[in-house]
Amino acid sequence: MWQSISIAGHAADVFEPPSPRFLLVFLPDLDGVTLRDNLAWTSLLATNRMAAVCPTGAETWWLDRVWPPFDPGKSAEEYVLNEVIPAALMRFRLPPTAVAVAGVGSGGQGALRFGFRHPERLRVVAGLGSMLDFDQAYGHATALDDLYASREHCRQDTAVLQIDAHRWPPYVWFACDPDSPWLRGNDRLHEKLSAMGVPHTTDFTSRACGHSWKYYDHLSPALLRFVVDGLEKEARRLM
Repeated sequence: MWQSISIAGHAADVFEPPSPRFLLVFLPDLDGVTLRDNLAWTSLLATNRMAAVCPTGAETWWLDRVWPPFDPGKSAEEYVLNEVIPAALMRFRLPPTAVAVAGVGSGGQGALRFGFRHPERLRVVAGLGSMLDFDQAYGHATALDDLYASREHCRQDTAVLQIDAHRWPPYVWFACDPDSPWLRGNDRLHEKLSAMGVPHTTDFTSRACGHSWKYYDHLSPALLRFVVDGLEKEARRLM
């Protein structure tokens, strides 16, 4: 059920179950590993009749900044919002309200950041082991060094500073292994959302080998359950 396709000149892995009712846009971590052939996630997607598309672009940190090695004309955010999602919805014949965005590592922060920046379009978002305080990686030979003039410029663009006090996605979920080096950034986001009265769900207690695929697979049932529940509520709201 998995296959590789091209969307606007970039590769993507897609999963198409029979008669899909929802779409998951999955943003990979910096290593670019997708859900393709992952038995834990694939089984959950199939059970919930959820199609999935895993785009290329992980090295960009899924930011709204043009990085020429990825694409000379559009940012990763523009690519996902204006190319990947419309193409996938058309492919699976689904309405715009049937899409959720989730990711792991840098993709997790990308998914949450997308939701805070575009809550009208992306109402269900989730992140696992999200690298939310990615300014900590500035100066360590990643694309961040090319995308920002300084670590402070980088910090100003992190997900926690993208939250609008008057508009946010109604379904936000994020989890982080307590042994992960990215726990503090997740906890900081939780503190800010709580202070602002933004509804969200977290898990900072489940342990499974820290920042790893063993952890992502372990939490996949909880993430997919939350995503499906949110999309079902959205569908009923619009009936």
